[in-house]
Order: sequence, then C-alpha cells, then structure tokens
Amino acid sequence: MEDYGKVSVIMPAYNSGKFIGHAIDSVIAQTYENWELLIVDDASTDDTREIIQNKLNSDQRIQLFHHSTNLGTQYSRNKAIEKAAGRFIAFLDADDLWIPEKLEIQLKTLHEQNFQACFSSYDLIDEKGRSLGKTIKALPKLNFQKLLKANYVGNLTGIYDTRKIGKIFCPDIAKRQDWALWLEVIRKGGPITGIQQSLAKYRVRKNSISRNKFAMLNYNFRVYHHVLGYGYLHSCWRMLIFLKEQFFIKSKQEISNEPEK
Repeated sequence: MEDYGKVSVIMPAYNSGKFIGHAIDSVIAQTYENWELLIVDDASTDDTREIIQNKLNSDQRIQLFHHSTNLGTQYSRNKAIEKAAGRFIAFLDADDLWIPEKLEIQLKTLHEQNFQACFSSYDLIDEKGRSLGKTIKALPKLNFQKLLKANYVGNLTGIYDTRKIGKIFCPDIAKRQDWALWLEVIRKGGPITGIQQSLAKYRVRKNSISRNKFAMLNYNFRVYHHVLGYGYLHSCWRMLIFLKEQFFIKSKQEISNEPEK
C-alpha cells in the first residue's frame, strides 16, 4: 500500500466511556496504518481516561491530552490540531465509528483527483450501535456557496491536506464549529470532492445538536453573524436560505440502506 503521509486523527472526548473504546478500535482497525490518534479528554468525570489509557498502552500511535476543567469541544479539537504532526487532518468523535478502509480510500482519492480535502457518505446507528437503516449521501462535489446554505459535510468523514491549505482550526463557538471549519477549508482551497461510499457510522443520540432544532438554528445564526461576520439582516436572510435548504433540499440526502425484501 502506498504511503501518502501521516494522518492526524482528532478526537475530543467528554464522559465518553460508554462509546470511546469502540471509536478508538475503529481507528486501530484502519487498513492504512500511518496515523496518529490525538485524544483530548475535556475533564471527564467517568472512566473515559482509564479506557483511553488502556488503549494507548498497547498502541504507541495514540496520544492523550487532558484539560483540568471542561472547556468545550472547540478547545479540545483545536488543542489536538495544534499538536498534530501529520500531513492530513481527520476527525472522529468519541461516539462515532469508521469502517476499516476509510483512510485508505480517502487518501487514494485525494492523490488521484488532486483535491485538498474530501468527505464521504455515512450510515446512521443508534446508541447501541444498531443500524437505523439510513445513509446520508455525500454530494459528489461541494463548493463554498452550497456549503454556506447548509452543512453538507459529516465531520466524522472529513479529511484535509495541511500541505495544501495549512492547519484549519475551529472558531470559538460551542456548536457547529465543524461547519465553520469546513467553510474555511473550501474558502482557502476551493471545492472538495464527496465519496459516495459510506465510510463511517454516525451515532444518533438523544442530546444530539442535530436532534435539537432550536439549538441548531441558534448556532447556525452564530456561524453567519459571529464567525463569517455578516451583518444582522444579512445573517437573518441567510437563515431563511438555510431553512429552505435544510428541510426541502438537504433532507433528500438521507436515503434508506435497508436491503430490499
């Protein structure tokens, strides 16, 4: 297998003891082996740190960093990005999963198609890891204006090349900072490609921001107004565009993956 360079996998963690072992195992199982996993424990009060420690004792590619107080996901991701030594930056939250060929397929795609970043389709699972019978399909190509309308990048599937665009960090907002990050990736490097194959599994949880519509709208406005610097009226206009895109267009990206009977 060709070595395209080291991948730095960014994993924030907070009270993730129920799931993080499986997430780490999905990184260890990658067919592409030149990676480092940087986990930032955001002052967990459960057994998260113990589980991580047991994993890193058996695999030196895993690194653990710790916050003494809970700071938030954006700080954890940014700390890991700052420490990252890899050419490529990829993201996996502590409750999600990758399929074994994920990095191999993406790096080959970046190399052959000469993009600075790519993302992919992904499947939905419940809190117990059972399939929900749904796939979120990636757009074949994504530009800034399309991503500005709604977040089409599943963060657990995204990967970018720092050699082409440098390190991109999360803005200082509590939620939707991943959307803002991918907007910056495209702003700096141009359109990105979407792999149609499902390369990851997103765990749908009861407290997920994607399930809380009011909170999602609130943080979306912050992306437009505070991160991108749009005026109040412009941001309100963008929110109207978002609502149309999210509920009438983007919703069509969710398809059934259950086998026909």
